[in-house]
Amino acid sequence: MTDKKVALVTGGSRGIGKACALELARAGYDVVINYAGNVDAANKTVEEIKALGVDSAAYKFDVSDKEQVNANIAEIVEKYGRIDVLVNNAGITRDGLFMRMSDENWDAVINTNLSSAFYVSQPVVKVMMKQRSGAIVNMSSVVGVSGNAGQANYSAAKAGLIGLTKTLAKELGSRGIRVNAVAPGFINTDMTKDLDTSKFLDFIPLKRLGEVEDIAKAVKFLAVDSDYVTGQVLEVDGGLII
Repeated sequence: MTDKKVALVTGGSRGIGKACALELARAGYDVVINYAGNVDAANKTVEEIKALGVDSAAYKFDVSDKEQVNANIAEIVEKYGRIDVLVNNAGITRDGLFMRMSDENWDAVINTNLSSAFYVSQPVVKVMMKQRSGAIVNMSSVVGVSGNAGQANYSAAKAGLIGLTKTLAKELGSRGIRVNAVAPGFINTDMTKDLDTSKFLDFIPLKRLGEVEDIAKAVKFLAVDSDYVTGQVLEVDGGLII
């Protein structure tokens, strides 16, 4: 049990998830991270969070597996006694043209990027409803708003998160639970490092790619600093899809 507020960040060991975890730790939250496989990265992130003067722990589980999710959320609640912020950040890409996309690549992205938010949010919402407070931030994408050739699976999943966000905001607002989404543009992460992003700069008014800290600050705003904001999608894209 803890007297501090607690945040859970899925996919929190690296990239945007790690930046979000650190930003919430700076705001005074104990931060639990979920990770898929890189235990060294997860342990390093936990140590960086603890260095900020809060508690942290890493839980390895597959967010697209409901049984694993339920078991691990139960352990987290048993240890900390509460969850005040949930950041549904875990995600993968399996890009390809629609007509050539395999069932496996479609299912993998939909399950990890969209179904996981359902699986993780459901037990967490039960905790938040008892608390009569909480904030959920879903990590969507600008391609969930505008679409993107070669990313039918990813775009569909990220658009689905927007629909989920707005629906949960309507269902849970009376219980003091806010639900919002962040839609990043092109951000410097492992997921984009192999892309030729230079061609996109002409379409970005701010003329630079985003950094993970840009997304983390938006997540912290929606999770912590915006008591009267719910059901919104905050595009953090340098103006890409104005």
